[in-house]
Amino acid sequence: MIKLYNTLTRKKEVFTLIKKNEVGMYSCGPTVYSYPHVGNHKTYIFSDLLKRMLIYNGLKVKHVINVTDVGHLTSDSDSGEDKMEPRKKESQQEQ
Repeated sequence: MIKLYNTLTRKKEVFTLIKKNEVGMYSCGPTVYSYPHVGNHKTYIFSDLLKRMLIYNGLKVKHVINVTDVGHLTSDSDSGEDKMEPRKKESQQEQ
């Protein structure tokens, strides 16, 4: 039996499968509009450890990683500049 901590309920809960012996796992990919930082690496380490633990427990894991940040805006509202645009402008000025 696998238990994971649910931050919403603040309890350890039994991990239940939707499909028998299969797990679908999604994690965010690299931050491509800026240099990587320790927060980025924490995500990769955690998702790698979780995936390895699931495989160790005999589950087939389909791991999907989002590789692009194009379309992420500079604010949480539906308006604003894409985060890629300021970085593009900065790199052009450095040349």
